[in-house]
Amino acid sequence: MIHIVFEPANTQALKKAIELDESLQGDIIEINDDFAVGPLVDIYSAEGYQQRGNWWKMLLEFSPYTEQLAIVDDKLTVHHLLQRLDENPEEKVWIWMGQNTHDVCGYYWLMSQLKEYHGRIEVLYLNNLPFFNEKGNIFYPTYLFEIQPKEFIKAKKLARPITLSEFEVDPDEWKKICNENSMVRFLEGGKKLVGKEVDFYDKDILVNVTGTAQKLTRLISNTLNKMKVKTGDVFLVWRIRELTAEGKLEVTGDWAKGWKELTVTFPGGGNVTAEETES
Repeated sequence: MIHIVFEPANTQALKKAIELDESLQGDIIEINDDFAVGPLVDIYSAEGYQQRGNWWKMLLEFSPYTEQLAIVDDKLTVHHLLQRLDENPEEKVWIWMGQNTHDVCGYYWLMSQLKEYHGRIEVLYLNNLPFFNEKGNIFYPTYLFEIQPKEFIKAKKLARPITLSEFEVDPDEWKKICNENSMVRFLEGGKKLVGKEVDFYDKDILVNVTGTAQKLTRLISNTLNKMKVKTGDVFLVWRIRELTAEGKLEVTGDWAKGWKELTVTFPGGGNVTAEETES
């Protein structure tokens, strides 16, 4: 058994569930890229993959994750996965995903490369399903890591093979999204993705900027905690850099010294309302 997830927190959640249920025993593979943002044109070609890598390199500059690109290679991860499936005909793959854009985009990118192994690839999509939280209350998780390990075990009943029809339709849907090449993807429901403009998350940032200077790290934390549709901190910081270049924000400090050394405010101080960020 091979389990596939799309972010580190999901890996840790699944490991805890496996400790409680031996029937889930298997290797966990993580796809690291966040395909919900950034360029996707010709993503499966060497040129397109390199273009995306260069875009991430630009975003990761000055971040706490500057070494990440050197150790992450999802293309190589998939290469090793396919080798393993070829060498072990009985091996099965479970793709785990929550109802969020990050996981769904990762699913599309991955499954489009697995049609040859239909019948051995199963998906567990926790789409609008209720679970119990730590207090015993019912909630509807957006992310896998929000689920308690003992509840995670129940989710295994959702595993089902990806159908041949899905292996025909889903890659076409993904190809359409890639060719559209919007810089942000948004999950409308189910597996329906729509493209959004690169400034899609700017309003979430601006409404959390105050009239007095605040640490960049605090601004990012507040934004991530309050925004309804989430993205990663690296993307948000890049948008702050772009908003600064446009004269909409003012950043004080040396980017080369890292995020913790920077403060953010509006040019000349002041504040805006949520309504103003929509204009």
